[in-house]
Amino acid sequence: MDNKLDKLQQKLDYQFSNLELARQALTHRSANKLNNERLEFLGDSLLGCIIAQALYEIHPQASEGELSRMRASMVNKSALADIAREMELGDFVQLGSGELKSGGMYRDSILADTVEALIAAIYLDGGMSACDQFVRKWSENNLYSHDANRKQKDCKTRLQELMQARSSGLPEYEVTEVSGAAHQQIFHVTCKIDILNVAQSGSAGNKRDAEQEAAQKILEVLGETT
Repeated sequence: MDNKLDKLQQKLDYQFSNLELARQALTHRSANKLNNERLEFLGDSLLGCIIAQALYEIHPQASEGELSRMRASMVNKSALADIAREMELGDFVQLGSGELKSGGMYRDSILADTVEALIAAIYLDGGMSACDQFVRKWSENNLYSHDANRKQKDCKTRLQELMQARSSGLPEYEVTEVSGAAHQQIFHVTCKIDILNVAQSGSAGNKRDAEQEAAQKILEVLGETT
């Protein structure tokens, strides 16, 4: 475990003073009674606060609604799981035998919870400044790629608002298949709406992007192009 912690700290570019915090952050409830659930709770709040402040500073012209959408897209489970995969956190998570056999190290929920737990562990170990620096570093590309001046919202939001404006049912998304190796999965998703008989599909390396692609195709069929 100590060798793994050394490798993890190199990936995080952060050295823990209290390694027990790091160990706990990496321990799923299936592996030990002393696990990362409480750290996850704290990390969730810290993450939301740091991302909100960063977006507020970086995009001074963005409205409250735009900032809320940006933050939501960065702190949801799918987005955090993507970050975890970039850092290869699945290799470091401590799981019980059942979760290990079922591929828990690749599951979005477990990976996302581990990211939140690590955020809290860094906060408790090094303070708010270290935590803020860590979160901003791994989220830097997303913070700046959300151009607050872009005219169009994301496709899922646009489609949902269009259906509401037409007094129609909300879009329904369904994962129809997950293909590929466990660490390189491709999600295949369909999107259905009441006013179209044929569903549209999308595929991507995570469920969120696959849903966006399916929603985009629906918008194109409806003539609601960007």
